[in-house]
Amino acid sequence: MRSFKNRLMQDDALRAACFAELNRLTSLFGQDIPYRGGLEAGFPLGGGHVPFMTPYKGIFRARQQRSPAALSINTSIKSPYRDRATADGWIYSYRAGDVNQPDNRALRAAYELQVPIVYFHGTRPGYYTPLFPWFVDADDPVEGEVHVTPGQPFTLEADPTAAPIDDPLERQYRFRTERVRVHQAQFRGLVLPAYQDKCTISSLREARLLDAAHIIGDADARGDPVVPNGLILCAIHHRAFDKYLVGISPDYKVHVSRTLLEDEDGPMLDLLKGFHRQSIHIPMRRSWRPDREHLAIRFERFEAAA
Repeated sequence: MRSFKNRLMQDDALRAACFAELNRLTSLFGQDIPYRGGLEAGFPLGGGHVPFMTPYKGIFRARQQRSPAALSINTSIKSPYRDRATADGWIYSYRAGDVNQPDNRALRAAYELQVPIVYFHGTRPGYYTPLFPWFVDADDPVEGEVHVTPGQPFTLEADPTAAPIDDPLERQYRFRTERVRVHQAQFRGLVLPAYQDKCTISSLREARLLDAAHIIGDADARGDPVVPNGLILCAIHHRAFDKYLVGISPDYKVHVSRTLLEDEDGPMLDLLKGFHRQSIHIPMRRSWRPDREHLAIRFERFEAAA
């Protein structure tokens, strides 16, 4: 018994090291982390490196682990499984085949031992958003699926053995926050390559400073997360666009609000004002270009705010 508890404690340290490195990678790359050049290297532990996951299968347990429970699960952008959202988490499918094969046993052990795992969501080919720490809080071997739900956000001071969130309202709130992260990352993954990884206004190519902006917000019934309803904007232009300080007309021209044009408060404002009346960069493929009707609706709001 003591030997098993020792193995669990060793795995707690491994999971804490995993979460700490994911925090670092998120600060470096943003919410969607590339596998190559990011996740592929794994995380440091005891002078070596432990993999986070493998992109070739969904359930992962590292050979360095001492306990039987999975370290991570992933849903690829083109998953053949029925992984789906619930009110406060996700239903995650067993690996196809024998219910007692090693991967499924590792997933079920995560439920039995109530250990925290990472849930990697594919956002575009080769990129993942990590959600952690998450817990398997229900297991259904008849249907061949489990339910996973969020725990408290991990910090270096946090206890990696902490239990799932008990309060249903808090759990739902945390899940909604996580789900928004995933959807934003997936939307960005669609729009970013259409704009050749650069800001449509400034042509900035630093990926860590680029956001996918909705022309019509996703709270609106017309605000679908599709490329023609999106723009790639650097952080400052995105903020200005959201606050109606910068607008884009249906003829793809940048317009800066009168408030900013009349202000004389230094080089940063000059940077914004310098794009007034210039054309934006649009995707080469016609089907990807900004929807002119959506731009017209958004531009009316810009003019009203101005």
